Parts: sequence; C-alpha cells; structure tokens
Amino acid sequence: MARSGETEKLTGVQKAAILFITLGPEASAGIIKRLPEAEIQKITYEIANITTVKSEQKEKILEEFIQMNKAKDYLVEGGIEYAKTLLGKALGSQRAMEILDKVTEATQQFRPFAIARKADASQLLNIISDEHPQTIALVLCYLQSDKAGQILSELPEDLQADVAYRIATMSSTSPAVVKEVEKVLDSKLSSIVKSDMKVIGGVPTIVDILNQVDRTTEKNITEALERENPELAEKVKESMFVFEDIVTLDDVSIQRVLREVETKDLALALKGSSEEVANAIFRNQSKRAAASLKETNYMKSSKS
Repeated sequence: MARSGETEKLTGVQKAAILFITLGPEASAGIIKRLPEAEIQKITYEIANITTVKSEQKEKILEEFIQMNKAKDYLVEGGIEYAKTLLGKALGSQRAMEILDKVTEATQQFRPFAIARKADASQLLNIISDEHPQTIALVLCYLQSDKAGQILSELPEDLQADVAYRIATMSSTSPAVVKEVEKVLDSKLSSIVKSDMKVIGGVPTIVDILNQVDRTTEKNITEALERENPELAEKVKESMFVFEDIVTLDDVSIQRVLREVETKDLALALKGSSEEVANAIFRNQSKRAAASLKETNYMKSSKS
C-alpha cells in the first residue's frame, strides 16, 4: 500500500480499508452499509489509495478483527469480566485488555455524549447540576452506570428523586433533542476535557508494577525514589504491603495470610528476609509445615 508503515502504526480507518480488501466486495458490503456516512467516506478514500498489501499484514488485521468480534460477543454474553476471563485464557491477560480497550472504544465512539463519558464525574456534576432535571436525566442515561450513579448521589436530595423518576419513565427521546443537548454539553466541557487523553501512571501504577518485580529490583527503585523525591517515595511505600510488614500484624492475621500463600511462594519470599520475619512465619505454622518450609531448596540456598 502507499503507506508502508508497520501494522501497529496504521490508523483504525487504514486497518478497516485493508480488512475490506481482504474480505472482498460481497462480505464487506454488509459491514459498510451499517457504518456512518462519514466513516464510509474515510474508508473509501483509504481503499482508493492502497496499491499493495502484504499477506502478513492482511493476516494480522484479519486476526485482530476476529479477536475483537469475539470480545464483543463475550461482552454481550457476560459483561467485561466475563470477556476478560475468556480472552485472557486464550490470549493472555495483557492482550485481552488491549483488545477490550479497542472494542469498547470502537463501540462507544459513535454513541452520543462520547466526550461526556470521558470526563470526570466531578466535572460533569459541576456543569449539569443547574440544568433542568429532564436534561440531567437524559445525560445520565448515556453515561457509564458507575459514573451516572456517582453524579446522581451528589445531587441535592429533592433533585435526586426527580431525576431518578425521569430516568425510570423515559422511553424515547428525539435524536434532534439528544444532539442539541450533547452540543451544548460538549461546548461546556471542551475547555476542561481533552478527549484523547487517558489517565495513566501515578502512584497506583508504580505500586502495581513494584509488586510484580523481585525484591532486589524493588529495593533499588524505592531507594532511588527516596533520593529523588522523598515525599513520593513515602506515598509509594504507604501504598505497598511489603513482605517485611508481616511482623507488624498480630498472629491471627499472620495465620490468615499464610493460609492464602503456597509453600513455594512463601519460601521464595523468605529468601534473604530478616530473622524476625522468619520467626513470625514459623511461629504461626504447624511444626510439620514449618519443617517442610525449612527443608525447601529456597531456604537452603538462603542459608548458604
């Protein structure tokens, strides 16, 4: 094709164009006729500008299309957790989440109030709280249920009941009305919402990552954070439960933790730990379990 970048660098429209070429005119026609006219024009333009497509590229895009359709079916059958579980078993958790992100983004892209769904609940609350109850009800109907619930719970009590009643009795709304309300809301949000930005990173993210690395790496990173930004390092430490913290628990809590941990994982965690930690563990195990733990290769290597 004219654009010779890797498959990963292609836009969604470019991938759609290659997919339709791969599927052929008959199969593609049934899909294209269900798309918005603006998208049809974009895809048609891309198809017209494609000269050649590598077989490998066709296969990758077709595979992605199949995976996304499976994900869509799973979402309809059992929701996000069901879809994540089934896809995770087949493709791994990371790939499953990548596909689900694409599916949810694609399915919501052309729904009304797309920008509102990307806004924070607090931002939306500030904007719509003074609107007519019917307008608030309409907006909430198009939001994610958790976000709509958060906003509804923050409204004054008398307004909560009014909006809830209007949502419950709402059957249909003129597309023109929906479009007009969306236009006004988008205008108010435009100054505070960057629709293409996603919240990533932050303390929760680094804590999740550090909980997956070995203890040496974790120690190196936390020490570096302490030198660079002591306040940030403290926040990270407060959000983490490191293995050494087990000595701060009472015996009943330690026993509860030990019941959830496999012996091999516990032995690995004990490797290089302090005597105080080891004693806390052994003290809360049966004699047989403690003896078994001490005899593992992990414990032998830690003593050598």
